[in-house]
Amino acid sequence: MTPFDSSHDEHDSPQKQAVARRTSWISGALNIVLAALQVAIGVVSHSQALIADGVHSLADLVADGAVLLATHHSHHGPDEDHQYGHARYENIASLVLGVLLLVVGVGMLWRAGERLASGTPAQAIHATALFIAIVTLVSKELLFRYMLREAERVRSAMLVANAWHARADAASSLVVALGIAGSLAGFTFLDALAASVVGFLVARMGWQFTWAALNDLADAAVDDELVQAMRATLAATPGVDGIHLLRTRKMGDLAFVDAHLIVAPRISVSEGHFIAERARERLVAAHPVLDAVIHIDPEDDEHVEEAVALPDRQAIVGQLEALLDARRAMLREVRLDYLNRRVSVTVIADLASPEDHVALRAALQALQGSLPDIAATAILSSPTGADVSASLAG
Repeated sequence: MTPFDSSHDEHDSPQKQAVARRTSWISGALNIVLAALQVAIGVVSHSQALIADGVHSLADLVADGAVLLATHHSHHGPDEDHQYGHARYENIASLVLGVLLLVVGVGMLWRAGERLASGTPAQAIHATALFIAIVTLVSKELLFRYMLREAERVRSAMLVANAWHARADAASSLVVALGIAGSLAGFTFLDALAASVVGFLVARMGWQFTWAALNDLADAAVDDELVQAMRATLAATPGVDGIHLLRTRKMGDLAFVDAHLIVAPRISVSEGHFIAERARERLVAAHPVLDAVIHIDPEDDEHVEEAVALPDRQAIVGQLEALLDARRAMLREVRLDYLNRRVSVTVIADLASPEDHVALRAALQALQGSLPDIAATAILSSPTGADVSASLAG
């Protein structure tokens, strides 16, 4: 795997990008038409609420542009400046949309409060304004249902946020329709009252999206259900004996995973690497995972209370060679197993005579006596074929 390879291509489908572009363009075109209609009719019919809703529709174009921009950038692969990819552009776009909803909601609350506090009667409104408000309400609600269906189909949090933005627009249009209807019936206070209620709902929705996006940008973990599914996939990988650490963090709609897998303690490094790569491939293929870092452990060391300063290879082999002195050339291979906070030493040697075996056995006994962290030493074989295997219990 090259330094900037990524496994996100399996989840980063062209379908998702196509849906983002299509829904954003449809939303943008509808908002342009509705904004022009609302502002024009609002001016003619003396409806300040309709004009304000038209300005709100224009603000939606900014949101659509943010979605298109994020979609374009978030699906670029890793590069020198963004070595984990660009998936968090979606989190940033969701944050922008959340803040926009929050600002709009607070603005609606502020305007409604001013109108309720002033008690100034509204200017007479023409019935045409009510018709346009109803058309806008129906259009925005239909747009919301379409965008939410498409967003859930491709599982995009950013597109879901944008869909709910359309629902907030529909709520705003409902406020306008109720306000205009109330004005036509002589109950002008209904406009401000409904605006305050819906303004609160819009602001609350904006805060929820903002908080969720901030959590994702702060490396929030994926939900427990997905974590358990990931754990099951890893545990089912051949060669994996257990999982004692699994951490996740969101990257856009995908996840980045760190996992510690327990394998048989005395397998080769290459076999452990093979098991890790197989586990990683299975995880990426089965779940919305951008990439995974797999750490191989020979035992469960998650709850070890304190680190033990064990002797390293240089110290052990150096002392063994010093003990053998002139016979050090007989050492063919020294294997070290660090388990249970102790070291097991296994020696494969070229033993030309029984004296060589006696000398090596004595050296191993001396080694074990001088290094208390050595749990056991053993001689496995000799090229002569003689049965000279020995084990020294620790």
